[in-house]
Amino acid sequence: MTAACSRYAPRVNFAQLLFPDFSLILCGYLICRYTALNRSVWQQVDSLVYLFLFPVLLFRSIVKSPLDLAATSNLIGAGLSLGVCAIALSYSLPYWPILGKRLDKRDHAASAQVGFRFNSFIALALAERLAGAEGLLLISVLIGFCVPLFNIGAVWPMARHANTGFLRELVRNPLIIATSSGLAFNLMGLSIPAWMDPSVSRIGAASLALGLMAAGAGMELRTLRQGQLLAVSVLLVKHLLLPLMALGMSQLFGLTAMQTTILLAFSALPTASTCYVLAARMGYNGPYVAGLVTLSTLSGMLSLPFALGVLR
Repeated sequence: MTAACSRYAPRVNFAQLLFPDFSLILCGYLICRYTALNRSVWQQVDSLVYLFLFPVLLFRSIVKSPLDLAATSNLIGAGLSLGVCAIALSYSLPYWPILGKRLDKRDHAASAQVGFRFNSFIALALAERLAGAEGLLLISVLIGFCVPLFNIGAVWPMARHANTGFLRELVRNPLIIATSSGLAFNLMGLSIPAWMDPSVSRIGAASLALGLMAAGAGMELRTLRQGQLLAVSVLLVKHLLLPLMALGMSQLFGLTAMQTTILLAFSALPTASTCYVLAARMGYNGPYVAGLVTLSTLSGMLSLPFALGVLR
């Protein structure tokens, strides 16, 4: 363990780190249910976050982080390998003996993404607390290379089950467009003009609160009663199996102590709040996925200490 890791890790309060996200989800739920700002209002907020605010945040976070591909090639390989394994494992659930026959295939198509996507807001905050600027750089590298892979993995099953064109959905996906554009800008040495950066930063920051509140507004935990087995299976993949696989990947790729810490944290993060937005936008059971996002946020309070305190 490097000095930086040992210095930062003990100070992390995981409950305190995750509570703001969960409280915003709860706030959105209460506002939608008990005020005049009902679901019809929040459907427009969903579109704003998904199509504009969050893509701007992704683009800026990648462009602002310098990429040293030579120094981080092992970490990139471990992250992408972990992502491929996580996607394959999430997709395989309907084919498991006994379990597969009890899963609704359409709900699984919408929920599989919960098993491998991650909350990038928490990722950035946690990496900085764990290892300062170096940790922030390493997690930005993982975000830049894994977001396109994970979004392809999220779009594919829903496009297939909805009988819509996969490539069409892919090239129109604003998160993939933002991430690929950010990587291209970064690798070409381009940057956001200084006069524009404050505005871009504020636009991106707005996506955090609105995105989480929109997830809460669409949440109906009672829908999870109809798919408890699916919910448990997906969350076990996300919060138990992924950290274990990350530990194996860190050894397989010979990562440094710092890189191992960041990969373990990356593997144990709560799922992305935009899972709900993507499912709802593609005509799937958005409230069910929003419930899974909430449960994943809570589960992160256990999986992060497990990955960073036990496995590390």
